[in-house]
Formats: sequence, structure tokens, C-alpha cells
Amino acid sequence: MECKVSLRKREAQVCVRVKFKTGDGTMRSSWTKLFQGLLIMVVAGCPPMVGTRAMAQAPLPAMMLVAPDVGNAPASTDAVRIAALEKQVASQTAAITSAQTSGDNSWMLTSAALVLLMTGPGLALFYGGLVRKKNVLGTMMQSFAMMAVVTVMWAVVTYSLAFGSGNAFIGGLHNMFLHGVGLDPSPYAPTIPLQTFMVFQLMFAIITPALITGAFAERMKFSAMLVFMVLWAIVVYSPMAHMVWGVGGLLNAATGRFPCLDFAGGTVVHITSGVSALITALYLGKRIGYPKAAMQPHSVVLSFIGACLLWVGWFGFNAGSALAAGSLATSAFVATHFGAAAAAIGWSAAEWIRNGKPSALGAISGCVAGLVAITPASGFVSPMAAIAIGLIAGVCCFFMVVKVKSWFGYDDSLDAFGVHGAGGTIGALLTGVFAISTINPAFGAGKATGFLEGNRHQILNQAVGVGIAWGLAIVGTLIILFVVDKTIGLRVSEAEEAEGLDLSQHGEEGYEWAH
Repeated sequence: MECKVSLRKREAQVCVRVKFKTGDGTMRSSWTKLFQGLLIMVVAGCPPMVGTRAMAQAPLPAMMLVAPDVGNAPASTDAVRIAALEKQVASQTAAITSAQTSGDNSWMLTSAALVLLMTGPGLALFYGGLVRKKNVLGTMMQSFAMMAVVTVMWAVVTYSLAFGSGNAFIGGLHNMFLHGVGLDPSPYAPTIPLQTFMVFQLMFAIITPALITGAFAERMKFSAMLVFMVLWAIVVYSPMAHMVWGVGGLLNAATGRFPCLDFAGGTVVHITSGVSALITALYLGKRIGYPKAAMQPHSVVLSFIGACLLWVGWFGFNAGSALAAGSLATSAFVATHFGAAAAAIGWSAAEWIRNGKPSALGAISGCVAGLVAITPASGFVSPMAAIAIGLIAGVCCFFMVVKVKSWFGYDDSLDAFGVHGAGGTIGALLTGVFAISTINPAFGAGKATGFLEGNRHQILNQAVGVGIAWGLAIVGTLIILFVVDKTIGLRVSEAEEAEGLDLSQHGEEGYEWAH
């Protein structure tokens, strides 16, 4: 068989003669037919689009294939195809970006809700169960009040002071009344609306002053508490948040003079609130009858439920601080859980050794201590390092609450300093020890992050951050307490304290059936 194929390109013509023979001059094998067909199509420049099985069964007549005259094809065809491809790529890129924005925004709104859950009902139940029954409603009301008052303050001025452009110590007033805080992304979080970032950070601003209420529980006037917290949010919280997280802040890990690693608020939230709690407790003095009169928690059950809600809400607190639904959020989530579990074990073990049995109150207190300590480290450390931090914090915070408090005799009613002040300090320092670049290359790819990885200076940076948080909390809180005390007074009268905050401050009782 002979097959002549003619290929013409412009004026040139090339003929290719192909001859196939079998043993007896006939084509008996289907494989021979298949090979012939494929070869003819290759020579002709046509891809074998027809099913090979059908081709093998069909006879192969002599055929003449003429290639199209590509030289005369319109030049606009390629341009149209390129334009179509570019449009398709742009559409796919926009779809991917939209999907990432939607995913990140969903996670951040969920995280914001989880952090609010930490204040009410989490902290409200945790603190409310630890006081005497005549003060349960007043104590819970203090947490609830922060949810309302701090929100309005945040919109008016404190968000601007914390995250607005300013100097190394505090933001400016450009974003007062949420001016310029819209639905477009920002440098703080490029894949979510700025309002999402704003409302997420608001939840931190709510719970931080609420933590302080545990130190002066059962003895501060409600009116004085409101004025104190409003001033504290301006004088202490906003500058600290700006220094650590604000663009150009003194302690900002990316641009600060002393880059302090604080992923979710070890210095900003826990050290400032814990140290301010201690100063407030010392300034107000002890409750009537403390420590001689028994002041046992009226309902550990409520506190138990509150602690469990805090544990769950803390995933939004820490993992949400990744500001995206990516692998860093996963790492912070895991570290948070492992740190809390290890601290609960550490506190319970220490209590078991000292008292011969572990208590439910001790276990939940240890859990909270671990959550506090892992907060600054959650986005920088491995799961095993989180366990180490949790164990250390659980034992150390137990020692602060059981031993140090009795040594100095201060009346920190609900151990806000022993858990948050001490736990936050321990966590901030240990972050500088255990942080690794494989989890979060905070200082650039390939550069050591923590002490164990080779960055010896990070311990000093962490200590500077801790020192500034302590100093600002002490000085700022003392000034505010003095001003409020000299204007409207801080403490309820002895008669009102004996009656209880529920009746004296709110005219109602948490348990009217309990007479």
C-alpha cells in the first residue's frame, strides 16, 4: 500500500510517500492498520482525536491531506485568545481573593463572638460564683457593664488611641467616632474589613478591665467602678495596646524599638489588668473581716461553668489573633488547648501534694492560669512548648495564690493578680524562650525568633515589654484611683458592704429565694 501525503505551506509543496508491506502483501493485522493510521495522521499534522479502536477496525484508503494555510490566518485571532485568557485568569484571581476574604472574615467574626463570650457569660459566671451570695449580682453586673460602657468608649475615642496613627506611645484622634473605619481592608489585616478588625479588638478592650473587678470584688461602689474603668481604658489600656500592636508602636514586633512578642495580649491584657488589680486591692484595703471571717465561694458550680466557657472562648482570643483562617490560627488554637490542659494538671498536682487532694476550684483556676500564660506565646510556640509553659504557669500561679498572697496579706478577692498578673508575666517571658521561626517567622524568614533558637536578645525585649506594662499599670492605676477617690469616693460604706452589693448598689438580689 502506498499513501501519498501532500503538505502545502504558502507556495511550497512537500510530498511524503509512505509504503507499508506485510509478509504476503495484504494487511491482516489490526495492529498494522492502527500503526498506519497513526503514522499518516502524525505526518499530516493532525492529532489522533478519533478512538483508536474504531480506527483499527476501519479500512485505510489512500488519502490526500492538505494543511490549512496558516500564513493567511488573521492576526487578530491570537490577540482575541490572549485577551480571553487574561480575562479568565483575572476572574479566577478575583474569585480566589473573594473566597479568602469570606473565609477569613467568617473566622474573625466568629472569634469576636467567642471573645465576647469570655466576658459574658464566662467571666461573669466565673467571678460571680466565687463571691458570697449577697454580692453575686453586683459582681456579674460589673462584667456586663463593661460590655456596654467600653463598647461606646471604643467607638468614641479609645479605638483611635489604640490603633490610630500616632507616635510610638499612643495613637492619634484621627479615628474618633470611628471616622475612616469602613469595610475596606487595612494594613492591620489585609484580607478582612477594617470594621471586623475593629470589633475583634473591641472584645479585648471589654474583657481587660473586667478582669480587674476580681480584685476589688465586694467593696467598690458601682458608680466609682464605672468612672475608674473609663479612665483606665484611656490612660492604661489604649497606650499599651498601641505600643504592642499599633503601627509604629514602641514594642511592636515588626517595627518597634523593642520588638516584644505578644501574640494575643500577655502584656496588653493580662499584665496590665493583673497589676492594676493588685494596686486597686492595696489602695482600697481589705474587706471587712478579712482574713479572719470565712469568705468562701457561694457557688463553685457557677465558677466551674464560667471557667469552661472561658476555655472555649479563649480559642477565639488566641487563634483569632492570627487575623486569618490559616495555619497560624491552627497553631495558636492547638497551643492554647495544650497550655490550658497542662496548667490544670500542674495546679492540681501541686494542690494534691500540699493538701492531700485536688479541688475543683483549683483545677479551674489552673486552667485559667494556663490560658493566661499561653496567650502571648500561642502564635509562636510548638505544642510541646505550650505544654511546658502551661505546667510552669500552673505551679507558679498556685504558689502565688496560696503562699505569696498569705505572706503579704493583701486582699485580692478573686486572685486576679495571682492568676493574670503573675501568669501574664510568666507567659510573656517564656515566649521569648520558646518562640520558633518555623511557627511564626516574626523577624523574617530564616531569622531566629526565641532564645532556644538562637535569638539571645529576645529575652531582653520581652523583659522591657513586661517592665513597661508593669510601670504603666502601676502609675496609671494609682493616678486614676486617687482622682476618683477624691471626687466621688471609691468604697461603699461599712453598712453597705455588710448588706451586700446586690441590694446596696442595685436594689435587688441574685437569690431572692435564699432567705
